Amino acid sequence: MNTQKLWTKEFLGISFSSFFLFLTFYILLVTLPIYTLDELHGNEQEIGLIVAIFLVSAVLCRPFSGRWIESLGRKKILLISMILFFAATPFYFLAKSFVVLLMLRFFHGIGFGMATTVTGTIAADIVPNERRGEGMGYFATFMNLAMVIGPFLGLTVIHYSSFHVLFLLCSIFAALALGCALLVKLPAAAKVHSAVQRPKLSIHDFFEKRALPISLSAGSLSFAYSSILSFISVYAKGLGLVEAASFFFVVYAAAIILSRPFTGKWFDRYGENFIIYPSILFFALGMFVLSIVHSAPLLLAAGALIGLGYGTLVPGLQTVALNSAPPHRRGIATATFFTVFDSGIGSGSFLLGLLAAAAGYSKLYLYLSIYILIMGAGYHLLHGRKKRKAAVEEEKISA
Repeated sequence: MNTQKLWTKEFLGISFSSFFLFLTFYILLVTLPIYTLDELHGNEQEIGLIVAIFLVSAVLCRPFSGRWIESLGRKKILLISMILFFAATPFYFLAKSFVVLLMLRFFHGIGFGMATTVTGTIAADIVPNERRGEGMGYFATFMNLAMVIGPFLGLTVIHYSSFHVLFLLCSIFAALALGCALLVKLPAAAKVHSAVQRPKLSIHDFFEKRALPISLSAGSLSFAYSSILSFISVYAKGLGLVEAASFFFVVYAAAIILSRPFTGKWFDRYGENFIIYPSILFFALGMFVLSIVHSAPLLLAAGALIGLGYGTLVPGLQTVALNSAPPHRRGIATATFFTVFDSGIGSGSFLLGLLAAAAGYSKLYLYLSIYILIMGAGYHLLHGRKKRKAAVEEEKISA
């Protein structure tokens, strides 16, 4: 029986800090396009820029964040990033023009990029090595909850109240993210690893090559998932399923939460391939179901399948990236993973939009279901077959 304690004060502190960080992110993600249209009298191109500039700044700062985490220390970067994220949030009250909002989103994205990199690194330091798959799965669940609560809360507030109340609420949540971060005490080992310094600056200081193969697999799959973030509401509206679309991510998160106690433990017990191969199949099947949706139950079934698939893949692949690097390189491994991962989402949002315009959403999701299976073969070549070969060798030695 595993006696390693997982639910410690530190683990809860970093998890809730991540939850409030992502809660603020998702509230603003769904409401700022409306704010741009209604309050700033912007257009669709400007809406796209508001979303893209935030992601661009987050991606640009991630490689630097990984180096800062290892050279300056995890706790210091955690506090700096959370202070930056919190400090930017009240300025939405003053964003009365598109240019000001664009500049604010770029600055806010820097804090977000740094914070999401360091929280994942610290979570990996805090959870016991023998329960890392399970622990990182639960850590990701806090983000999944924010993904469901944030859009619902944000749209409800602007429907019944005002953007001033919304920005006040976001400022409170950003302050709570900072408050929870202050409660986190790092393990002694993490503090020692953070002290490692490199005399010369090189590409090695910004990217962890051992984490690159699994990061490429994650980025190729996040490319496909960007179609859900960008187009699911538009697709559902065209099918007359707007009400069902509002519950899509609720079902998605429910599938993740119900499966998490099992998938995390199976990951640690049987290895990543035992979880990742079936998850890729579930993800592909969910996309295929989306391509033939004609009713609300079918749309929600697709949400459940994608939750079981993609929702399980992300923490699993992130854990593999973390395990591929030595402890003092976890910050850079995390930065490498999310740089490629976010690049997949950003490029997918643009390129898949062009494909959707040419072929329609139904065919888009059909093509993506095939693409995901191909990327599953890519995972096998980049990582899966190596892990299986290593497992076979271990069995021979133990025999």
